[in-house]
Amino acid sequence: MEQKIHQGRNVKRFREMLGIKQEALAFDLGNEWNQKKISVLEQKDVIEDNLLKQISNALKIPVEAFQNFDEEQAVNVIANTFGNNGIGYQRNDNPTFNPIEQVLKMHEEKIALYERMLKEKDEMMARLEKLFNK
Repeated sequence: MEQKIHQGRNVKRFREMLGIKQEALAFDLGNEWNQKKISVLEQKDVIEDNLLKQISNALKIPVEAFQNFDEEQAVNVIANTFGNNGIGYQRNDNPTFNPIEQVLKMHEEKIALYERMLKEKDEMMARLEKLFNK
């Protein structure tokens, strides 16, 4: 079964997680952007690679996060890590039994990503505060 990854929705998800308004993202993307264009962008299933790179730079989130994240995958990882004796699912949805080390490594990587995202959010907030204080 092919996974449905909605890149625009992922941009919106990460933008909201970081507490960044559409107007602020538009500002970071340049003069030709405004809140309405960001809103339209967040409706798109697929976003052009060069634009995705710009958004990645603006939000300080890896391009791969927008390209690969899908809700079902996240739910599967969580459900199968905490229940069902650590059965994990690969991308093709064939169940495989993951040794505990693999599950722990997955969580460590996620924690590292979240910590990096929090740090980058704090840096973004500092940048925004500086902008507002000018």
